[in-house]
Amino acid sequence: MDRKTRIAVVGAGLGGMTVAGFLQRAGFDVGIYEQAPAFSRIGAGIILSSNVMKVLRRLGIEQMIIDVGIKPDSYISRAWDTGETMYKIEFDAASEVRFGAPYLNIHRGDLHAALEKGVAPGSIAYNHRLLTLEETSSAIRLVFDNGVKVDADIVIGADGINSKVREFLLGTEPPRFAGAVAHRAIFQTEALRGFKIPDCTKWWGRDRHILVYFMTSRRDEVYVIGVAPRSSWDSNTASLPSSRADLIADFANFHPDLLRVLEVTTDVTLWPIYDRERHDRWSGGRIVMLGDSVHPMRPYMAGGGAMAIEDGAILARCLAQFDNPAEAFRWFEATRFERVGDVQRISIENSWMRGPTDTDWFYCYDPCVAPLTQPA
Repeated sequence: MDRKTRIAVVGAGLGGMTVAGFLQRAGFDVGIYEQAPAFSRIGAGIILSSNVMKVLRRLGIEQMIIDVGIKPDSYISRAWDTGETMYKIEFDAASEVRFGAPYLNIHRGDLHAALEKGVAPGSIAYNHRLLTLEETSSAIRLVFDNGVKVDADIVIGADGINSKVREFLLGTEPPRFAGAVAHRAIFQTEALRGFKIPDCTKWWGRDRHILVYFMTSRRDEVYVIGVAPRSSWDSNTASLPSSRADLIADFANFHPDLLRVLEVTTDVTLWPIYDRERHDRWSGGRIVMLGDSVHPMRPYMAGGGAMAIEDGAILARCLAQFDNPAEAFRWFEATRFERVGDVQRISIENSWMRGPTDTDWFYCYDPCVAPLTQPA
């Protein structure tokens, strides 16, 4: 494709930053438009599996991420009541060789700070909330709520589950409430007063689960995300304040090892879990979508962020390789449909690493060199 092609990426999340970084390296003129005023170190932890780390390596930020995150020594699945180990995967030098990259836990804010280093300075325009897209004879015009209008030859929607780009392409359709909510909390390890916990543990209940892991190599910061059933979510806000008492109430009968952790949590927030049914139209004309804007999934496999980053790498390859945007989009979709569909299905099942699990197909994959799939 002509490197003078103007590309607008809507959303500076994981997928948007990844595709922008690779396209800029390929010589394209790329602007990134983000509705937030800035990124700050608030929010949540995130797991970066080896398939993701291979992408970040090629963006030149792997070591930066390793320096601020933690390579956990293992991932342990434990039964909610007895504490029995249901599954354990070791992460060591041998697994790093086998998977082709490390497995990492990190604070999402620290990841975003590193991703900013992976794009050209000044290419992110903050405080740009997309209102609509307008098709002209020669361009796609992006109209933002601050009055700015930008013309682009290609628009990439990486603007999350409530995507305005998706709305323009597919019409207005609210996301699907998954019948569950997530309690999130981050606290300093010193609050545990010497009580030792593994690097990464998932506790499995009958209809709920909870994940506890360190986010730094100093093991001084712990992230907790506990998912429990709810019949509805009635608020219009993205999250609500919660409490330690509410968190413990949802996991009151779990093993004492977990309750020791929950008893020191602070600043607990409550988040609804949404997804969408699978939809295999990801593009139209000169517009294409990736990540949560087109295939949001439940956060039960650490698959949502991984798929967005993989999408970014594959889409950039396709745009660099094919002369016509529509052809590039067809190859992108053909390459991604099956893999993303598998991750969506497993996330809904919530079966990943509950027991003996084949992880190689997920962790060994390298989207930067994997064969592209020819469209039917």
